[in-house]
Amino acid sequence: MLVNKAYKFRIYPTKKQEILIHKTMGCSRFVFNRFLGLWNDTYKETGKGLS
Repeated sequence: MLVNKAYKFRIYPTKKQEILIHKTMGCSRFVFNRFLGLWNDTYKETGKGLS
């Protein structure tokens, strides 16, 4: 029998950590959107997506 448990934590980052978190999320979003656009363009041209 498998029992799943979850824990919820609230973090209180310092101002410096908060800035770093925002920068990291911004970079991740940029990379995701960049490759999503590349995938869409490739699909439109060839009818196949990227692997």
